[in-house]
Amino acid sequence: MPSFRSRPMTALALALAGSIGIAAAWILVAQVTGRQSSWMAVVAAVDALLLLRMGGHRPGIARAAWAVLATLVAIALANWGIAADQVGRMLGLATWSSIIRLGPEHGWLLLGMANDAVDLAWLAAGLVVAAAWGR
Repeated sequence: MPSFRSRPMTALALALAGSIGIAAAWILVAQVTGRQSSWMAVVAAVDALLLLRMGGHRPGIARAAWAVLATLVAIALANWGIAADQVGRMLGLATWSSIIRLGPEHGWLLLGMANDAVDLAWLAAGLVVAAAWGR
């Protein structure tokens, strides 16, 4: 049986790609349900953990930190995409067109109005799952 070899750069590339992919899936879920679907933060955390493990990143604090970072990237991308999708629909733009046109102040305002206490709890739960299970 071959020995286990740590490949952190492969794992990090997989985690980044996974963050983008899970954010796209999260945006689609939000479009279908018409809600923020913040429970997807937990799915994003599990996805990041699995990709880091499959990429060969060794368990420990470093993997937990990278899992939290990958989950944060997925949360940020998904929330930005959801806000841009809502604005884009009103203006007749596709989601990918409105993502690059949404300004930071307007996006932050929309995210503040869209995420209530339950949504913030789900987002925090995703980060906790990433930190706890990443070790």
